[in-house]
Amino acid sequence: MVENYTPSLPRVWLLCGHKAGDNAQLLALAQALGWPYEVKRLAYRPYELLVGRFGATLAGIDRRRSDLLVPPWPDLVLTAGRRNEAVALWIQKQAGKPVRIVHVGRPWASLARFDLIVTTPQYRLPARDNVLVNTLPLYDLDRAVLRREAERWRPRLQVPGPFVTVLLGGDSGPYLFDTAAARQLARQVSQLAAAQRASLLVTTSARTSAEAVSAFEAAVTVPMRLHRYGQGDNPYRAFLGLAEAVVVTGDSISMITEACASGRPVFLFPFGYGRWAMRPDAPILPRLPWWHRRRLKAWRSDLALRLAPQRLRRDIRPMHRALIDGGHAAWLGETFRRTPPSLPDELARTAARVKALLA
Repeated sequence: MVENYTPSLPRVWLLCGHKAGDNAQLLALAQALGWPYEVKRLAYRPYELLVGRFGATLAGIDRRRSDLLVPPWPDLVLTAGRRNEAVALWIQKQAGKPVRIVHVGRPWASLARFDLIVTTPQYRLPARDNVLVNTLPLYDLDRAVLRREAERWRPRLQVPGPFVTVLLGGDSGPYLFDTAAARQLARQVSQLAAAQRASLLVTTSARTSAEAVSAFEAAVTVPMRLHRYGQGDNPYRAFLGLAEAVVVTGDSISMITEACASGRPVFLFPFGYGRWAMRPDAPILPRLPWWHRRRLKAWRSDLALRLAPQRLRRDIRPMHRALIDGGHAAWLGETFRRTPPSLPDELARTAARVKALLA
């Protein structure tokens, strides 16, 4: 996508990859800036992790399946995710002019290589002049848009209201959303919906495994409309707009933040095992056998987090506690004591810091 470009304004590129949450943050920031921007979608090679550590290079991306990276070069690059760092640095090197790089999240390269890093407490970055720590991920959720999408989708639902919306995430690092967790979630949301005489509106994400979706679907005992990610028109915003309450798996802080921004009561479903249990007092569920490929992947992530330097570690549990302590969310199975308060508006502050880079 290319917005109409005005020569007197900075030229902005967004490096978008495979993570929907990262892309949503970049788009929210770009729209808050109010400048023309161009989205560059990138596809990666299987060996990207090996070559992407060498600084400014395109060796880790599949250039045939990625958008063109050619002049005129941008004045500002907005990027997120480890895989895009080498690309942003390559653009800066090629441009032959000052190119500011704003990284959203937690970079793996030296912090000094970025003009601004927009991060959250889960990444534990040290205090630096070029590090902006927000309470929550960036989001741009217009409730008027939610209402419009809700009315557009309402005739297509084929299940009676009221509705409880369920946002399914998936495996994330050491957190394994397996079939046992999916069945437990299905039982709990079925109980919640039955108590409210409601139907379920469920949407999966790119990380939700087919096995988990099947296990969840088989265990639900109330009317449900299930949307599988990537299949047709995405009802994500409509489902948020239609919800009386929202249940979100605890792996995605971006989805949790957008659910809280909707103004509905939000319930978090915890999962994970051992040292990485999101909620240590949650019921212990059967788990996949140790030799299962997804279990081995979670074990590798656990080992990497324990051995990695402090700034390369990630722990989402403080974010859960902050949202719950602030009254924005509750654990699934508990109740809200009061109306959820509004989230802090950190997008405008972030946009102002970015604009100051190009003043």
